[in-house]
Amino acid sequence: MIDDIDRRIVDILVDDARISLKDLAARVQLSAPSVSDRLRRLEDRGVIRAFTVDIDPRALGYMLQAIVRIRPLPGQLHVVEKLIQDIPAFTECDKVTGDDCFIARLHLRTIDELDPILERIVEKAETNTAIVKMQPIRRRLPPL
Repeated sequence: MIDDIDRRIVDILVDDARISLKDLAARVQLSAPSVSDRLRRLEDRGVIRAFTVDIDPRALGYMLQAIVRIRPLPGQLHVVEKLIQDIPAFTECDKVTGDDCFIARLHLRTIDELDPILERIVEKAETNTAIVKMQPIRRRLPPL
């Protein structure tokens, strides 16, 4: 668990991971060394895994997203998992329970890119694809 100050630190960093230590300390009303120590402990405990950049794929020309449910054929689970990992257009993939083994997200510049990617998998798995129209909730943290 994290205390209220750590929660505020994380909330601020989620909004702006580039905030200076001095400004972060001022916003949580602690000294910079205290905040630095708290950040180190949050990292050591695995609460904070990385300070990162959020890039909009659309700004790079990836205008479409697709969600692909993937069900490997018998004996092909590990082969399909490796295929998914090796195809750069797959930007996320979850191994799940249920009828499908994987639910993956693709970013595409055009719809014409979809079939060649899926053709790399179709001999080893069944797929079901949905095009994302909009994302009302982007990936976010669970409540702190």
